[in-house]
Amino acid sequence: MKIQERAGAGAGRSAGPAQPPVGDRLPTPPRERKPALAALAVLLILLGALGATTLVLRAGNRIEVVKVTQPIQVGQSVNSGNSTSVMVADDSSIDYVRWDQLAALKDYKARTAIYPGTIVVGQMFTKGNVLPAGKAVVGVSLKEGQYPLDIQGGDTVAVYNVGSGSGSSGSGKTGSSRTDTGSGTTGSSGDPITTAKVGDKKDDGDATISTGNLSLTLIVDQSEAAAVARAASDGSVAVVHVSGSGN
Repeated sequence: MKIQERAGAGAGRSAGPAQPPVGDRLPTPPRERKPALAALAVLLILLGALGATTLVLRAGNRIEVVKVTQPIQVGQSVNSGNSTSVMVADDSSIDYVRWDQLAALKDYKARTAIYPGTIVVGQMFTKGNVLPAGKAVVGVSLKEGQYPLDIQGGDTVAVYNVGSGSGSSGSGKTGSSRTDTGSGTTGSSGDPITTAKVGDKKDDGDATISTGNLSLTLIVDQSEAAAVARAASDGSVAVVHVSGSGN
C-alpha cells in the first residue's frame, strides 16, 4: 500500500502545470526593408566610379601648348624666343594655343600685356594692330652701332637723331625736318626725340649677322611719331636702353 501511495504522489506531482508553449511568446517585429536607400547607395557607387574613370582618362589625354617665358607687351607677338611648350590636360572648353600652332601665332598681336608663366589662349591675340590710346607705331631700320646688341621686344629705349646737316643728301630736307620738330630733335642737342617701347624685333638670321642691320617696331606717342619717322627715313635714328627697360 505504501508503495502505491508514493507512486500516486509522484504521479500527482508530475501532473503539475507545464511550461507555456513556444507559440505563446511575444512576436518579433519583421525587419523593415528600404529598397530606395539601397538603390541610392548603388547609384552613388556608380557615379563615384564614373567620376574616377573620367579623371583618369582626362589626365591621360594631354596636349602640348604654348607658355610665355618673357613679358609680352601690347602689340607684340609670341615666338620661339619668348615662349616654350608645356603639357596640360586637354579641355575642349579652353581655347589653348597648341605648340604646333606657334608659327601661325607669330602673325598675331597681343591684346594686353602677357606675363611670364602664362599659358596662352586664342582670345589673347588679334591680327589687327593693337595700340594703347594716343600711341603710334613707327618702323625703323638701324645699322650696327645704332642699337644695343641685347635689345629685345618690350624694352624701353630713348630715340635719338644722330644725323648731321652735312650728312644729308644735299636737298636740305633733313635739316628742315629737324627744325620743324622743335627742340630735342637735332643730333647736336644731346636730347632724345622721345622714349619708346620696342614692339617687334625683326631680323633675318644670317643676313642680320653679316650686315649688322636690324629692323625695329617702336611704339611712340602720336605727337612724336612724325619726328621719329623723319629721322628714320634719313637713316639717322639710334636707340639706347633707358630706365624701365626690360633688360
